[in-house]
Amino acid sequence: MDTIVIGGGQSGLAAARSLRDAGLTPVILEAGEHPTGSWAHYYDSLTLFSPARYSAMPGQPFDGDGDHYPHRDEVVDYLRRYADRLDVEIRTATRVSAVEADGSGGFLVHLEGGDTLRTAGVVAASGSFGNPYAPELPGQEGFTGQLLHVADYRNPKHYAGQRVVVVGAGNSAVQVAYELADSAAVTLATRQPVQFMPQLVDGKDIHYWHTTTGFDSLPPQWLARIATGTLVLDTGDYAAALQEGRMDRRPMFTGFDGEDIIWSDGTPERVDTVIFATGYRPHLDYLQPLGALDASGLPLQVGGLSTTHLGLSYVGLEFQRSFASNTLRGVHLDAAHVATPMAAYAGGALAAYGL
Repeated sequence: MDTIVIGGGQSGLAAARSLRDAGLTPVILEAGEHPTGSWAHYYDSLTLFSPARYSAMPGQPFDGDGDHYPHRDEVVDYLRRYADRLDVEIRTATRVSAVEADGSGGFLVHLEGGDTLRTAGVVAASGSFGNPYAPELPGQEGFTGQLLHVADYRNPKHYAGQRVVVVGAGNSAVQVAYELADSAAVTLATRQPVQFMPQLVDGKDIHYWHTTTGFDSLPPQWLARIATGTLVLDTGDYAAALQEGRMDRRPMFTGFDGEDIIWSDGTPERVDTVIFATGYRPHLDYLQPLGALDASGLPLQVGGLSTTHLGLSYVGLEFQRSFASNTLRGVHLDAAHVATPMAAYAGGALAAYGL
């Protein structure tokens, strides 16, 4: 094979399209039953934070009004249709267990079940949903309430009447806390106050301004200069819910003690459920045998191109090359960036194989 793409979600599909356009014949390996990545596993009420007209990948707009915010299930259907039209081989229910160098400039891709595939190039596009991050706090192992990551949260019905603390200050934390507040007593626990950004500015969605001003394309080093923390997009409902007391926000608690959490002022409180909405890390453990990751499991790369192995690249990393890197609307730009050098390398590697 000239190229294997690991992951069949939005990043893998975008990568395969760009590789195909660069003259390669990529094969996508997707661990799930369908080429939709993690989207089907998110909580039931999830909607995109960008309107349909700013959320589509090249060649296929979303159905319906361009100003509506697609629901999770719409995105799943969209990605299935995108995959059907892609004209590349997609092998579902195919999980990669490890990638190794083959000693000849290519790679051996080992699959669960024992099979091994040889390829000239690898694009790691497996996203981060499979590697949720949660902090380790004192007393956590002895907590008698329910403790979960937002990756395992689906809907409010199981938490009615409970005392719930949601940890995090991002969009998912606020959205989940807001919907839980209808049936539970909810607190947002954050290290800094929640910072809201208006969804509409001068009557237009903020993504219109991101696109027209070029903000979406700002490189990460510029974003680091202007960053003010995590911003939560809000039409006004979330901020109002905090102001009106439907839910509250408190400084992050310091630990657990049996059925209690310990607030920063030392006050204990009995809590039924703690939900960590604390983000994800790249899901790349299969690259450990290759030596392509640093000590914390992050890829050694610049702009999506590996700094340890020629022929290895990444698509879908957060802030890989821009603010929009790991989003539906922006991932194709990173895919195109890595496709040309991948095609050049794969061609040389195949020639070395005599193919």
